[in-house]
Amino acid sequence: MSLVRRAVPEDAEELLRLRQVLIDAMPGADTSTGWHAASLVTVRGRLADPGGGFAAFVVEHPERVGALAALVAGTLEYRIGRPRNPHGRIGYVFSVATDPGARRRGYARACMEALVEWFREEGVGQIDLTASPEAAPLYESMGFVRTPDPLMRLKF
Repeated sequence: MSLVRRAVPEDAEELLRLRQVLIDAMPGADTSTGWHAASLVTVRGRLADPGGGFAAFVVEHPERVGALAALVAGTLEYRIGRPRNPHGRIGYVFSVATDPGARRRGYARACMEALVEWFREEGVGQIDLTASPEAAPLYESMGFVRTPDPLMRLKF
């Protein structure tokens, strides 16, 4: 039996807790938690819609009942097709996080493998993610490669 399962609406608070673990580890990030209450309804709704282009895979914490040990989330995106991805379906991975007390047990890898399989089933032609230096070896071992594409962002 697999340790990994698809997250359900009842996992929403734990998903936000693990997302905060990820945010707290980013240098210079805004580590406030006031956004959790506003985000909770949205996360529950997205988890309740299995066909909505969002999936999260989790592992339950082995020592803490009701807690999650690891989380990987991703979305489906569409862009006009091109060579090697004529249908334009792209998977985007974000929120790869492991509870500090449950690290180095393969949970993030197992969740990533489940998410990659979900993307395959959804017919994506490529999967994108942003890798921290600490996480890059995991992604590289799964076949991800760095790209020369420059990323720019506009915030509102």
